[in-house]
Amino acid sequence: MPYLIGYIAVLIPFAAVDAIWLSLMGPRLYKPTLGDILLTDLRIGPAIAFYLIYPVGLLAFAVLPGLKSGSPATVIGSGALFGAIAYATYDLTNYATLRNWTLQLTVLDIVYGAAASALAAFVGLLVVRAISNA
Repeated sequence: MPYLIGYIAVLIPFAAVDAIWLSLMGPRLYKPTLGDILLTDLRIGPAIAFYLIYPVGLLAFAVLPGLKSGSPATVIGSGALFGAIAYATYDLTNYATLRNWTLQLTVLDIVYGAAASALAAFVGLLVVRAISNA
C-alpha cells in the first residue's frame, strides 16, 4: 500500500507543477523558441504515458530510499538528481539534433526538471509518512 500511496502522492504534485510550468512557459519560452516544430494539438497518448511512468522513477530512486534512510535531504537530493538526469537526456538530445533547440532552453528545462522532481518526491515522502503514521 505505501507504494501506491507514494506513487499517487508523487504523480499529483508533479503533474500539477508541470501543468503550471507548461501553461506559463509554453507561450513565453517554448513557442517562441520552437515555433513551427510544435504540434498545434497535443498527442495525448504519449503525454499520459509520461505522467504514468515518470512517478515510478521518482518513487524508486528518491522516495523509497528516503523513507529507508529517514532523510528528507536524501529524497530532495535524489529527486533533483533523477529529474536533472531525465530532463538532461531529453534536452541534450534535442539540443544536439534540433535546429531550433537552444542552450538557454536546455539549461532552463534541466533546472526545472530537477526542481519539479525534487518537490514532487518531497511531497510524496511527506504524504507517505503522514499516512503511515496515522
